[in-house]
Amino acid sequence: MAAEPILLTAGQWLGAASGLLAITTMVGYLGRWGVRFRLVGITSFTALLAISCLAFSVSYTQRVSLEGAVTVPVVYDNGGDLLVAAAPADLPEGAAGPSVQQLAENLRTSGRNSAEGLVHVRLRRVEAVAPGLSKPVVLAEASRSLATGRVELQP
Repeated sequence: MAAEPILLTAGQWLGAASGLLAITTMVGYLGRWGVRFRLVGITSFTALLAISCLAFSVSYTQRVSLEGAVTVPVVYDNGGDLLVAAAPADLPEGAAGPSVQQLAENLRTSGRNSAEGLVHVRLRRVEAVAPGLSKPVVLAEASRSLATGRVELQP
């Protein structure tokens, strides 16, 4: 089961519980119960949990999973227009394109700024040229539009 329906249901139940606790707190104040101040804290915390669950259920987006893609670690992200991921040594032959596309589609674009309006996502591998000398080789590259979220694989 996805997290979104569970969080929405939990938020609704916690909201109902905080409503009942608010009524109990008011009765406690009118009746001058000794636990009335504890009830204020319990009610506030329950309301905070309800609001948090509801807000997270509304803002939650599931990650995209493409067939043939491999999960790759991000090794560089300038927070703007460039993100670089490292390809594992045992990367299958046709997995570079789907892997970089999956990474680009799962990228959160909020807070990023680019003059072109694009974020470039590169998948690279470091290959040894000589003993003690290596060079990065770009296996695949994709661009994601900050405005539309559309992903294009670069040739």
